[in-house]
Amino acid sequence: MKSLLVAAVLLIAAPFAFADITETYGWEGSATILGNYGDIICSIDTDPIHGGSQSLKLVDDAESGTPQAYVGWVVGLSDGDVVTASFWRYDTTPAAAPSCRIWGGWNDDPTDIYNYGGSASGQSEYGPGTGWDLAEYTWTVEGGHTGLVIQVRTYSEAGDTVWVDDMTITAPDGAEIRTPDYIMALSSDTWAAIKATF
Repeated sequence: MKSLLVAAVLLIAAPFAFADITETYGWEGSATILGNYGDIICSIDTDPIHGGSQSLKLVDDAESGTPQAYVGWVVGLSDGDVVTASFWRYDTTPAAAPSCRIWGGWNDDPTDIYNYGGSASGQSEYGPGTGWDLAEYTWTVEGGHTGLVIQVRTYSEAGDTVWVDDMTITAPDGAEIRTPDYIMALSSDTWAAIKATF
């Protein structure tokens, strides 16, 4: 009887032990990105929007290259873990610049978003260029990596603009998902800790 009870408890607990965690972010505050590669101007905009009342506006400010806006950061990962991310992207230029894709970069230092550990690849499609469409990609962690930076990778000329909204990131329980307001929250907590010591 005791073994049946233990088996029943394990069956009930099993789905919770391996549950994923999900974070959503819609750029409804003032935070824009966590970091960037290349010259890109990031701001909050109110038109166009996919959901809510604001979106992220990305303007290419580079003479060359492929600017990237870091919009999500997952830390505490292990080989075999699966991370899925999506966001809605907006452009109205079918088969031409500007456009953007969801992309990833490995990162193995949870204190430094710029600790680049190599490309994690990403979505192959640029989108139809007819307004809002969903960009989504799933990564499986390998090579001993412990973090993943999720990027909006733009394909455009200087001055070109794309918009992003309504991001969702899903990762294994035990990992930590950081969105653009993470830096602001960290600063607030740190200031509170400093004041408490005096």
